[in-house]
Amino acid sequence: MKNNVNYVIQGILAIAVIILFVMYFSGKKSNNPAMRSATAESGEQIAGFPVAYINVDSLLLKYNFSIDLNEQILKKQENARANYTQKARSLQSEAEEFQYKLQNGAFATRERAEQEQQRLMKKQQELQELDSRLTQELMEQTQAMNEQLRDTVVHYLKQYNQGKGYQIIFSNTAGSPIFLADDAYNITNEIVEYLNKRYSGAK
Repeated sequence: MKNNVNYVIQGILAIAVIILFVMYFSGKKSNNPAMRSATAESGEQIAGFPVAYINVDSLLLKYNFSIDLNEQILKKQENARANYTQKARSLQSEAEEFQYKLQNGAFATRERAEQEQQRLMKKQQELQELDSRLTQELMEQTQAMNEQLRDTVVHYLKQYNQGKGYQIIFSNTAGSPIFLADDAYNITNEIVEYLNKRYSGAK
């Protein structure tokens, strides 16, 4: 149970929000600030193709919505672990009691001992099924939250880009095809600030 739950939590901590969308310009080129230049956070203007990138790992650590979702998953994981642990300890206690009675001849008949053994084996099977069910539920909840987070980020990115006019916003994170990128094109902090303002307003 512990390994399965840890696997799920690692999944949420390693959320891979792939942000790659293309925005085509419908207005005049001279009226589009990103067509004239890409603006760095330092205020320096960089002439060229209007692209930018986001460090998703950093965004997930700073975006309050992502932090709240992660806390929800951790609570669900803790509840699942507590539920499983309680039942596992109860079964262990019953198994130890059965062993003690068996060794000391406390069962009136052999049939009674076999009945108790079958009952404990059934509880063991039920515990294994609970383990699988809790793990599956946690994985499904984690996936749903990941999709919710991704959809929210993309939704607000599109709103943000209406005033910026980037043609492409890349995801620069572990496993992405971007090996090297100038910090001048990094809009992570700007996006985090934008997202957090809208998340605070939506509460």
